[in-house]
Amino acid sequence: MAYDLEEQEQLATVKGWWADNGTWLLSVLAAISLAGAGWQGWRLWQANQAQQAGAQYEMLVKAAQEGDAKALRDAGGTLVESFPRTLYASMGALVAARFHVEHADLKNAKAQLQWVVDRSPSDELRDLARLRLAAVLLDEKSHDEALALLEAKHAAALDGPYAALKGDILVAKNKPADAKTAYRLALEKADARGGAFRNSVQLRLDALGG
Repeated sequence: MAYDLEEQEQLATVKGWWADNGTWLLSVLAAISLAGAGWQGWRLWQANQAQQAGAQYEMLVKAAQEGDAKALRDAGGTLVESFPRTLYASMGALVAARFHVEHADLKNAKAQLQWVVDRSPSDELRDLARLRLAAVLLDEKSHDEALALLEAKHAAALDGPYAALKGDILVAKNKPADAKTAYRLALEKADARGGAFRNSVQLRLDALGG
């Protein structure tokens, strides 16, 4: 079919535009295609990393339950060295820290907790690690260092435990009045469902005369 004059002009315009911009357009389309493939590859890589990290975390938890210090160190080392940006690495370090505390190895417990404070991608896990690290420092009688940790900004859900531990440290520093204030704050911030926690704090407050 012959083109009429208008159709020929339109075709000439399209051909001219393609001659000027065709290479650029193909480059853009190729870049978009590569970006999509790259994103998909990145998601698959992340999923694979999470799966491997999860397997190591399960091994670490099992080692802690069985009291196998070597297996726990091996799994924990793999997590922090190969999968440091996963939540499994942070959770594994918290499990390892508890294991070390239970076995009176405060040095390694502190190292695990400090790693979470410094490296965890989760604000909540960092807050929890600070709380537990402050408790270890209390055991070591490093009272001022422990108090400094508890001054850090943290999630509101941990206001009660932070205040209660602060009270414990102030008791150790022989500051009963300040400790009472901290315990009262802990009770005020305590979750209404946390009956055991509230009872524990109330007992400590009553021991100071209420």
